[in-house]
Amino acid sequence: MLKLSDNIVRLRHKKGITQEELANHIGVTKASVSKWETGLSLPDILLLPVLASFFDTTVDDLIGYEPCLSKEQIRTLYHQMAEKFAEQPFETVMQECEQLVKKYYSCYPFLLQMGVLWLNHFMMAKTPERQGEILTAIGALCEHILKDCKDVGICNDAFSMKHMVDLQSGNPQKVIEEMEDMMNPYRLGNQDEELFIQAYMMQGEMDKADKYCQINMYSNVLKVVQNGCQYLKIHGQDLKCCETAIERIDRFLELFDLERLNPNSAACYHYQAAVIYAMHQTDDKAYQRLQRFTRLTKTLLANGYLHGDTFFTRVDEWFEEADLGAKGVRDARLVAESVVQALENPLFARLADKLEIVKSILSEEE
Repeated sequence: MLKLSDNIVRLRHKKGITQEELANHIGVTKASVSKWETGLSLPDILLLPVLASFFDTTVDDLIGYEPCLSKEQIRTLYHQMAEKFAEQPFETVMQECEQLVKKYYSCYPFLLQMGVLWLNHFMMAKTPERQGEILTAIGALCEHILKDCKDVGICNDAFSMKHMVDLQSGNPQKVIEEMEDMMNPYRLGNQDEELFIQAYMMQGEMDKADKYCQINMYSNVLKVVQNGCQYLKIHGQDLKCCETAIERIDRFLELFDLERLNPNSAACYHYQAAVIYAMHQTDDKAYQRLQRFTRLTKTLLANGYLHGDTFFTRVDEWFEEADLGAKGVRDARLVAESVVQALENPLFARLADKLEIVKSILSEEE
């Protein structure tokens, strides 16, 4: 929303002049200035540079146009929209988001986070066709960022998000074609993390070296669990193989206290383990994993922010520096609904009676 009227009043008062004095300088009538300040009319477009020059400001500042948002503003808008998705009709919130995208179409950090927002909520659209339209819109945002943004980090994130969209849209071959060479484990780029930390150490900046070392360790610990989930999906038909993996991942979770450190990753792992056990009709173990999945999700809802611990002492500041902060990317109510939907997986049909007990965990008081 432009603030031209308010700005003319504010700048005129700051300069200590009357409407008539401003009118004389610009070459218009006092009545014209009065109408500008009350919003009844706007200055001719050719007068905007003259007004801006007189007030020693830019045209953008004069009219109140903000092409870019601060990190704090982006974070606030994201979480406001996420809350609205949980409270208001989906299409109403999408229309508001689309207007924001148009308003800040050159603010690439904001566009990136709008893509993240839509990717986390597109499944709420009522029809597959509408979901596909939103995925296409996310892809278009990514292409716009990649074409016009000069920030390498933002472009890399847009590149990754584009691949997420391709997968959600059923285009895995496109992802493979664009990423296969880049993901070659023999690429020197895979050593970037270590080289970066070594550079800080050689500079004697041990505090920064420690921070990035912890961040990389934390990220890689989570990757082990995430890749473990993929491993279980790949080998789902081989129960013996999966149980060997589950045994090792269980020990890994305990070693790094991941159920407390990152309950979301741990919950996703336990859910995947439950799926494997249900596939092989090992119902007791499936039920135990679903209990852990639900309790961890409840912990996440009660303490919906990311944090470190006594070992990972530097990751809290990393989370706070992130564009969206340490808060979750979806509203807690939507997360709770998704948990209930996950428990309704047909694979768990034999556990129907017990699952009512599991679902009740979400409403238990601590």
